[in-house]
Amino acid sequence: ARAGVGDDALRDILTESRANNAESGVTGVLLYRDGQFVQVLEGPRDSVQSLVATITADPRHDDIRIVLDEPIDERQFGDWTMEFRPVATPQRALPRGFRDSFDDLDAAESPGSAARAVHDIGLWVKARTLREG
Repeated sequence: ARAGVGDDALRDILTESRANNAESGVTGVLLYRDGQFVQVLEGPRDSVQSLVATITADPRHDDIRIVLDEPIDERQFGDWTMEFRPVATPQRALPRGFRDSFDDLDAAESPGSAARAVHDIGLWVKARTLREG
């Protein structure tokens, strides 16, 4: 996110995402932490590519990277036109053996690590949604 993206801008992005995605058959999740978005989009290739072009042109975003682009057999977020989750930054170093999926995406050196991070994000979002119920 460009500097100055606050709660009102986040709410606008989410509202626009949900409306546009419902119209184009796209589902997914949007995470936000410390000025950084992570978004997973699922749907028809043309619709997803068009949406990525729209996001890239949006002045509220900067330094957009695609970390994983692959066909899927089944949607992880098929029930959501766009689920949103703010994510807290860890206040302490993570215990040995724990990973931070945001960091995994930043350091994704291979498609395997990016795919693992996207999968982990899906599990995290679904677990939170079930718990909040």
